[in-house]
Amino acid sequence: MARRYFDDWIMGDTLVHEIRRTVTETDNLLFSTMTHNPQPLHLDAEAAKASEFGQILVNGTFTFALMVGLSVGDTTLGVLVANLGYDKLVMPKPVFIGDTLRAETEVVEMKQSRSRPGAGVVTFAHRLLNQRDEVVCQCLRMALIQRTPS
Repeated sequence: MARRYFDDWIMGDTLVHEIRRTVTETDNLLFSTMTHNPQPLHLDAEAAKASEFGQILVNGTFTFALMVGLSVGDTTLGVLVANLGYDKLVMPKPVFIGDTLRAETEVVEMKQSRSRPGAGVVTFAHRLLNQRDEVVCQCLRMALIQRTPS
């Protein structure tokens, strides 16, 4: 679905993204260190074992970034002008090393851009689910997308 322009979307469009990802210890370690996040729950197996989770908890910003990344190929690839913002980000369930995650997206709002006649804003509701079909992350993403070229 790459190159799906603003004019190609309709309200309520729902996508189940095909790519799934099993989270590895390396994913979590690299993302946490790359972003200078020293949270022991993400990096210290003994501290994590002593926590209420009993194991390493995957960095939430990795979880969020993965959710958006899994959606890009079907939503904004090749047509994105800019991501305008994210809203209502929640993480209702924890993610652990070894969880396999998948994403779903629904178009919940569309509007023409007033300042850019060649683009429109699509609001996507993204959901990330684990192998037990539990929602582990969700948000709204507002994307400025090119209109179909004339």
